[in-house]
Amino acid sequence: MAQRKGCLIGCGVALVLGVGIVIALFLGFGKMMDVAEETLVDPKVYESVRVGDSEAAVRAKLPSGESFVKGALKEGGPAEPAGSVCAWYVSSDGKADEDVLRFCFKDGKLAEKVSYRMK
Repeated sequence: MAQRKGCLIGCGVALVLGVGIVIALFLGFGKMMDVAEETLVDPKVYESVRVGDSEAAVRAKLPSGESFVKGALKEGGPAEPAGSVCAWYVSSDGKADEDVLRFCFKDGKLAEKVSYRMK
């Protein structure tokens, strides 16, 4: 009887752990989809905006860009223009080494747009 009880407890623990792993994988996949949705920009959008365009008009074409990968996207890029606020995105063109697309705004206008390889 004690052996059977131990087996049931072991199976219950394995079941709970299995369900927990499935839930964690599901949530992780959902988080990755959120990151993709918030950081991917079509290269056509990058090409369509010009330095000097209003910040509001440019940001209307872009996703929020707020995700946990923002710090990684900043690494390896050129220095940010002084006094500007920048947003980082990943090109959605599907290349193996992704391009980082950076848009910097100052005084309500697009001050700089830069594309560079992610390191």
